[in-house]
Amino acid sequence: QVQVVESGGGSVQPGGSLRLSCAASGSIFSSYAMGWYRQAPGRQRELVAHISSGGSTTYAGSVKGRFTISRDNAKNTVYLQMNNLTPEDTAVYYCRCTWGSNVYWGRGTQVTVSS
Repeated sequence: QVQVVESGGGSVQPGGSLRLSCAASGSIFSSYAMGWYRQAPGRQRELVAHISSGGSTTYAGSVKGRFTISRDNAKNTVYLQMNNLTPEDTAVYYCRCTWGSNVYWGRGTQVTVSS
């Protein structure tokens, strides 16, 4: 069982920035594929960014150029740097950990962008 815990959410004004963190347990964190997803009220959960165990990244078109996913294997942590936030980014952000056929989700952290 892998424990996944997000942090760093909060409320910001449009144009502001936030940095989300996701800590995952395990001695083989470097083997995990990690992703950030988000879900706004009444909408489907969607992929925001993904980073493979090898460091390859993928972004949703709506966030590409504004968000950056990265990982620090020494800290068992993946980050999502979010810049130039807009109200459309308001959602609960979830961290997902994938190891082989196993998938683990965090409980989410709220991000609210409003003026």
